Amino acid sequence: MKYDIKYNCEVEKDLKAFNLTQRKQIRKSIEKVSENPLPKSEGGYGKPLGNKFGLNLTGLCKITLKKWGFASSIN
Repeated sequence: MKYDIKYNCEVEKDLKAFNLTQRKQIRKSIEKVSENPLPKSEGGYGKPLGNKFGLNLTGLCKITLKKWGFASSIN
């Protein structure tokens, strides 16, 4: 099941900090994750974040673009 992606204005603002090539790669990776937004343990692409450092991030996963040195949280 593929999920629809909607970017809020904060995301658009953050993406402008990257060059065009980086933005394309980030969007492409988000699109890929939308096809299977599960933790790696369940066949997806993310690493579950859970409850750390007093922040409840349960239900969110971390994805990384190792080639670019980026990390992001997905829900």
